[in-house]
Amino acid sequence: MDRETAFDLMTRHVAAPGLRRHMVAVEAAMGHYAGRLGGDVERWRLAGLLHDFDWEIHPTLEDHPAKGAPILREHGCPEDVVHAVLAHNTAGTGVEREAAMDFALLACDEVTGLIVAAALVRPSKDVRDVRLKSLRKRWKERSFAAGVHRDEVEEATREFSAACFDGRLELWDHVENVLVAMQGAAGDLDLDGRLAS
Repeated sequence: MDRETAFDLMTRHVAAPGLRRHMVAVEAAMGHYAGRLGGDVERWRLAGLLHDFDWEIHPTLEDHPAKGAPILREHGCPEDVVHAVLAHNTAGTGVEREAAMDFALLACDEVTGLIVAAALVRPSKDVRDVRLKSLRKRWKERSFAAGVHRDEVEEATREFSAACFDGRLELWDHVENVLVAMQGAAGDLDLDGRLAS
């Protein structure tokens, strides 16, 4: 499965622009970490791009992404990518995180929501104008990007750090890495200022 096929699969199942943006954001973050950890960049990016592709057709944690996994397999998605997608909802699927890609996907998932929200409240609507200092401030405002579960982000980051960085990846280093990755994909995210006009 190549990126074009994956993107087509995702857009056929996802209508909401915000959910599409979320998956492209996680794709960018996963590409960043694949490069740092010696992973297969294309496969890691596929995991990010596809991890929520079935949310609109299976919108419960009991069904997502368990019922979406067969669709991924039917379209030739690599099994390690399917495993990572399943492992980002262990409570619903029973699939445990094992590989670095699995830990990275969960760690990159929700934190992108904070960054997108921070970009959208800026007058420029440009993620390249978002600064880490602003994200740290917004993090403390529980009403801001309230759907981003801070405790879950912290726990996923700790697990990712322990599994892949010998415990040396701190939360705000991780947030900055994801921010930088998303800034590099500003055009793909439609967060390059075009929404301000």
